[in-house]
Amino acid sequence: MILNSVFEQYQDELKEVEKELIKIFESEATLIPTIGSYIVNSGGKRIRPLFLLLSADLVGYTEYKRVILAAVIEALHTASLLHDDVVDEAEIRRGKKSANKIWGNQVVVLLGDYLYAKALHLSVLQESLPIMEALSWATSQMAEGEILQLMKAGDPSITFEEYIKIITGKTAGLITAACRIAGLLAQLPEEKIQALTDFGHNIGIAFQMTDDILDYTADEITLGKKLGKDLMEGKITLPLIELLKRGEEKAEIIEIIKSEDFSEKNLSKIFFYIKKYNCINASLQIAKTYIENAKKALMLFPSSPYRQILFQIADYILERKR
Repeated sequence: MILNSVFEQYQDELKEVEKELIKIFESEATLIPTIGSYIVNSGGKRIRPLFLLLSADLVGYTEYKRVILAAVIEALHTASLLHDDVVDEAEIRRGKKSANKIWGNQVVVLLGDYLYAKALHLSVLQESLPIMEALSWATSQMAEGEILQLMKAGDPSITFEEYIKIITGKTAGLITAACRIAGLLAQLPEEKIQALTDFGHNIGIAFQMTDDILDYTADEITLGKKLGKDLMEGKITLPLIELLKRGEEKAEIIEIIKSEDFSEKNLSKIFFYIKKYNCINASLQIAKTYIENAKKALMLFPSSPYRQILFQIADYILERKR
């Protein structure tokens, strides 16, 4: 698997990122580093720091600031996950008890706030207004995306544009910032900074789209959660948007969504209709368009091993199983 080999290639530097992440949790309030240690040791893909490091290598920026800012990116992501788990009343995160189930919602919400503030403070210390702008923009996008998702929960009238706005906030915003920051660190011309920004935006959207598709297609053991969980939580994602656009049984599908009756019988119907109308393939084709746009953006950079790795990761996103 391409992604595993890339993570292996960057494992030493990602360990440095984790050390910097632990530093962000440092506090005289001992509960903060205690929970921080629990979260960091619970693992995680570290895909956002990886995109920053790879993009930095693509543009030849090797200074240690890239590690610090990769940790800032991961801290912001972690803060959003902490808040998400409270909102979703989650009990499991990465195969372990979620922090809110152990320490309670109040502590975890405050810890998320602490992480946001500490991460943004650390970005200020890098003395770059453009980098600060990129991170603060991504942070506001995350909050806006989550609020919009709550507003559209269980709403079958959600538009494709609203869905894109949600996943831009949830996922694409921070990946966009990670890639853009590499260009800012290297002080590239605006055209190349924008190319990295466009790459991150399109990759981030495709990444979340395939995540949403997997909720209807993956093996439950591999996925690590029950299939259809997004629907049961009121999240109307791309395969269902495609079904509502294509399905002759639209009225019945809307009734199931609005009733919030996600019994085995009703979930089976949804899965059957998604298959009947080829919604998974249609969704993958949409995701593929974003992948192609991401790769097109990188054509502004000369051919190199790092550009090739980013292309391979882009292709892998469409093929991943979880």
